[in-house]
Amino acid sequence: MTKPLTLDWLTLFDTRNVERLEIEPARHLNVIAGNNGHGKTSVLEAIYALATSRSFRTAKLTELVRHTADAARVGGRFAEHWSSGKLVRGQSIELTRRGKRSLTLDGVEPSSLTEYATRSPVVVFEPKQLGLTTGASAERRMLLDRVTLFTHPEAATHRARYGRALKERQALLLDRFRDRTTELDAYEAILADHGAHLTAIRAVAVDELRETILEAFGRIASPELRLEVRYEAGGSADRETAQRALAEARRTDAQRKRASFGPHRDDLDLRLGGYEARVVASQGQHRALTLALKSAELSTIARARGVQPILLLDDVSSELDADRTAALFLHLAETESQIFLTTTRRDLIVSARHDAERADFVVEQGVIRRVV
Repeated sequence: MTKPLTLDWLTLFDTRNVERLEIEPARHLNVIAGNNGHGKTSVLEAIYALATSRSFRTAKLTELVRHTADAARVGGRFAEHWSSGKLVRGQSIELTRRGKRSLTLDGVEPSSLTEYATRSPVVVFEPKQLGLTTGASAERRMLLDRVTLFTHPEAATHRARYGRALKERQALLLDRFRDRTTELDAYEAILADHGAHLTAIRAVAVDELRETILEAFGRIASPELRLEVRYEAGGSADRETAQRALAEARRTDAQRKRASFGPHRDDLDLRLGGYEARVVASQGQHRALTLALKSAELSTIARARGVQPILLLDDVSSELDADRTAALFLHLAETESQIFLTTTRRDLIVSARHDAERADFVVEQGVIRRVV
């Protein structure tokens, strides 16, 4: 049985267009309203950075620093609500314009990024993530990697070492002036080893996600739609098979300037009625499918971590029709997750929960205030 995780206090300085902010969120639903460009999404991004040390909007963390400042700072107090009482901890992140990142857990530097990023899980959904079902396979691999960070933490090490070896192998393949066979053999052995582990871990992750994806999709979309979810491996879980395939592909990979075999080519195969969802799904079906994927991500992380992740929803209602919006709000009313939701229309956010569990905020020109 998972227990709720809440962010009970949030403060930030010089983050994007927000100069300063301090709020005490509600236990369940927090609605952040305002016009576009005033800082609503910046608040969600700050929460995500506080919990994960990363941004869901950009790979360049320096972009979070306010243009007139030297550093951005975010701090907060998280609480895990167990039957024996609350387990409270402070977390903070500082990002400098020069690219330095400083993290603390209860005032102490964490032993690793993985330790920090898995303490207070959050799941985010924002309009760009519709690319999960319409875009390239890289988006779906990122989903699997976020899940395996909690279900199989060792996957992060395998992924990092695989990525480094992949770059080295490609550089060797492009060297046409020397015989690099011995070095290629060595790097391909590393790729085969870590790639096989990654393939096996991701296969398990898809099995863990599948049932929840199907259940959530059936709830949000039309019940008669038949969805299939499969893991499409780009490599092999067998080390010897992987090493042999890499050796046989050297000439092709040198010509194409990219590796044609391995988990960097993995995909999550989604099919509606037996056909690729990417090709046949309507816009509304893509939105419902993306919400189902995010719901499955949240549920799987909750089971692995033992606490219900915080849910960040950035202007989701603008991307859904009336029926799917109603289905989403019904689901939100039932979930134990603390929710932070941005919108341009606060009056459209109807909550079935008690008012004491909801807080409404308005952001104007980077300044946030609570409203009643």
